Amino acid sequence: MLKLALIGFGFVAQGLAEILLHQADDLRSNLGFAAQIVAVATRSRGTLYRPDGLVIDELFTAIHQGHLDQYPDVVGLERGWDTLRIIRESNADVVVEASPSNFKTGQPALDYTHAALEAGKHVVMANKGPLVAAYHELLTHARQAGKQLRFEATVMAGTPTIHVGTHDLAGCHISEVRGILNGTTNYILTQMESGMSYADALAQAQKLGYAEADPSADVDGWDAAAKALILASALFGSRMTMADLNVKGISGITLEDVQNAQAKGERWKLIARITPAGGSVQPVRLPLTDPLANVMRANNAVTYATDYLGDVTIIGPGAGRSQTGFGLLADLLEIQRSG
Repeated sequence: MLKLALIGFGFVAQGLAEILLHQADDLRSNLGFAAQIVAVATRSRGTLYRPDGLVIDELFTAIHQGHLDQYPDVVGLERGWDTLRIIRESNADVVVEASPSNFKTGQPALDYTHAALEAGKHVVMANKGPLVAAYHELLTHARQAGKQLRFEATVMAGTPTIHVGTHDLAGCHISEVRGILNGTTNYILTQMESGMSYADALAQAQKLGYAEADPSADVDGWDAAAKALILASALFGSRMTMADLNVKGISGITLEDVQNAQAKGERWKLIARITPAGGSVQPVRLPLTDPLANVMRANNAVTYATDYLGDVTIIGPGAGRSQTGFGLLADLLEIQRSG
């Protein structure tokens, strides 16, 4: 049984916890997989550690009441350990990094990831920040520690993207990757096609939870850029940084722009593009014959240009609580298989 320490207990980590709660019997009987949450660390709502495991239902009850202090007292429960102590001293086999991303420095999650590897623990990430800031440094540390660093959930949530590119297409030469890597912008552009203004479409995306109160990371292209850098590092061994990418978002696209494209059988999409030589994130008018042009609402997609198979396009949800939780689960299953 894998013992897990969750760093962060927001949207994404709760998605994983729900899957572990509701699918435990199926995972055990069909895949021989079992996992137990032994620790949870949050930035402002407390920390818990119990070597014999925490009850997921009780975790949800406590967090919905506002603080992990509401978790009931049980034998062996430790409260108030800081995150680094949990990482270093807990009996977790895997640290699941699901705290908010910092694209500039990767901190504090970058330090947490290094600490986990130093403590002999595998790391599964939904947090893009450390990979954007220090991908090769972290990969080297993981190899030296003999532990796995996995991050499927950082790109297109649970839709298999990184694994497909690095493993399933490993026998092909991938010359280019193009994709819709941000669901918020794709939703906004979809709504504008129905006649909605940019401002109204953004407001609706915020109401539905697709966009944050401050949507700049999404609409200005930086979230897609972070995912593009992770793909570039994983597929091409790239050492590009944000400064090396030509990044432009969708905030300058007007309803008139969208309607003009429609009149010519085209559709605006925010496209991340990477090659071994470089990359960009730009709004692009695509012909409707392009598979990416037909990816609508909050869905994401990626097209791998290969020598043997031609273009391979994967379409699926790129965000969502259970969807991103599934991305974490996929990595945990890989750790079990290779263990």
